[in-house]
Amino acid sequence: MLVIVNPYASTVSDRLRNLVVYALRGRYEIDAVDTEGRGHATELCREAALEGYDAVVAFGGDGTVNEAANGLAGSTTPLTCLPGGSTNVYCRLLGIPAEIVDATEHILGLVDDWRPRAADLGEVNGRAFTFSAGLGLDASVVERVDAHPHLKARLGEWYFTWAAVTTFARRYVFAPPRMEVSAGDETIAGVTAVVQNAAPYTYFNRRPIELAEGAALQSGTLSGVVLRRANPLDMPTVAWRAFSRRARIARHRRVSSFQGLDRVSVRSLDERALPLQVDGDHVDDVPQADFGVRPRALQVVA
Repeated sequence: MLVIVNPYASTVSDRLRNLVVYALRGRYEIDAVDTEGRGHATELCREAALEGYDAVVAFGGDGTVNEAANGLAGSTTPLTCLPGGSTNVYCRLLGIPAEIVDATEHILGLVDDWRPRAADLGEVNGRAFTFSAGLGLDASVVERVDAHPHLKARLGEWYFTWAAVTTFARRYVFAPPRMEVSAGDETIAGVTAVVQNAAPYTYFNRRPIELAEGAALQSGTLSGVVLRRANPLDMPTVAWRAFSRRARIARHRRVSSFQGLDRVSVRSLDERALPLQVDGDHVDDVPQADFGVRPRALQVVA
């Protein structure tokens, strides 16, 4: 088993890394490697697939998992993960506990019931994502949060909340970037689009935040939502629906939704590049984003 450790992840320390690796060596033959920068985990995973590792563990946040998935996509080497980030959506989505001690015990127990399974991957502009990608407000928030990793690690979801409110007020109340979303037979103008191949969109502490309806890890399709207008009068009710256990954000009067598609495209309407996030990491500003889905492209074990 290859354990890929992001030493800069929110909750990863040298002491924790050593304890986890030591524990895993009780049941597995382990090689552990620290990542050295963006894209390194993808390179390591490509090499691991070629060298015939039985599994790869991504020990970090969802960005580390995303890079690992891009390296393992299309191979027979399965991916699993340990929570080292602030949210760890994909760990939870696979059924791996969000607390590191419980998660390590869970991984140790897999050896007695080793059953890899195939999972879908979304794709945007050639890059795979494991559960969601977006353009507009959510990507701007992620970009701002990533610029202050110490606050992200210290304050977690509360820093995301503060960043969302302030980013909206500064960049989306007046003259927000405009986009056009082509989803099946429908064309939707808006200011933010989120595309998912799995659910939930994220978590706030232990509460799942549901946006797209019909998103599932093995559905072979894409689902999403489009925020058509960024108005201070609308945003409180949009946020309430996102956090509510019963209300559906897709039913908001300023939100359009789609599901069951294999292609979606988004383009800028005002010649401004749109911020793009994949699996909770800002990756680029782009004039256009073309989404697709790769059914059963990734082997996972959990």
